[in-house]
Amino acid sequence: MSRLFSPLTLRGTTFRNRVWVAPMCQYSSVQGYPNDWHLVHLGGLARGGSGLVMQEATAVTPDGRITPADAGIWDDEQADAYMPITQFIRAQGAVPGVQLSHAGRKASTEQPWVGDGYVEIGEGGWQTVGPSSVAFGDWPAPRELTADEILRVVRAFADAAHRALEAGYGVAEIHGAHGYLLHQFLSPLSNHRTDDYGGDLEGRSRFLVQVVDAVRAVWPEERPLFVRFSATDWSPGGWDVGETVELSRRLVEHGVDLIDVTSGGLVPGARIEVEPGYQVPFARAVREGSGLPVSAVGLIVAPEQADQVLVNQAADAVMLARELLRNPHWPLAAARALRDDVPWPPQYSRARPRH
Repeated sequence: MSRLFSPLTLRGTTFRNRVWVAPMCQYSSVQGYPNDWHLVHLGGLARGGSGLVMQEATAVTPDGRITPADAGIWDDEQADAYMPITQFIRAQGAVPGVQLSHAGRKASTEQPWVGDGYVEIGEGGWQTVGPSSVAFGDWPAPRELTADEILRVVRAFADAAHRALEAGYGVAEIHGAHGYLLHQFLSPLSNHRTDDYGGDLEGRSRFLVQVVDAVRAVWPEERPLFVRFSATDWSPGGWDVGETVELSRRLVEHGVDLIDVTSGGLVPGARIEVEPGYQVPFARAVREGSGLPVSAVGLIVAPEQADQVLVNQAADAVMLARELLRNPHWPLAAARALRDDVPWPPQYSRARPRH
């Protein structure tokens, strides 16, 4: 058995393999509710053989959506609507996961195929919020959150996690990456506060740690909790690998089970050095520096490449995104390439290669 298709157990949850679906926004919800698109999209990825199917960034409050068409889990009826999806994912042998998110200053924007602009308040948009009144590029500056409002967002994350539990998710991930609200607090480029939520690493990470503690308090002991970090802002003076490693190390004591390592997203125009597996070194640094399991993501496209990331102990699992959009059955093809005997859905068995 290859490393890629060996099982992984975190707390009381066993993943059948280490090919995991990265959270990918579909921008196809109405008032935060999922629909048939989400069922077929996520269900197809589970049917295709992935071990973990992580749902897209799911807003914990209405103003936490990236676009008006984002998924949400800020009320109980939304949670009920996700149950058919999680049930189908589990029936295919995969673990359903949900990424809990707040977009902060990167909220109230257009669906990407419509444009990359800001949706004005009178046209269906809303006032964005952030750690400081510092704009993302040429978008309107966010309103700085008060300390009391920060605590209300912490509570919203915990409430959303409770709803996710009721909806049947086996993994919760806190989104602290890609320039969204928690990442905005982490980076000195977007956090200019002088109170308890700014300044040094302890202050800038206080909000995220409070969210972790609040979610862990409602998330069952046997179910894993992930945190996604952008390991670097790819910009001078920003959040960097050293701070990512240090905060990940501190999160061990707060009940975090895995760090999902990505990068970038905080500032427009950052110069990112992209090549196959370009973020794998960040995952290795976090794994070695924190002692926590990690997942790696970013231009991982070939079965042998994905397996080698794990064999080299750079990560414990790989997250695939665009490659799974191109081929939702990539795990089944990868297993054949690595000569692993992986079951196919019986309905598709006639298509299974015999050699």
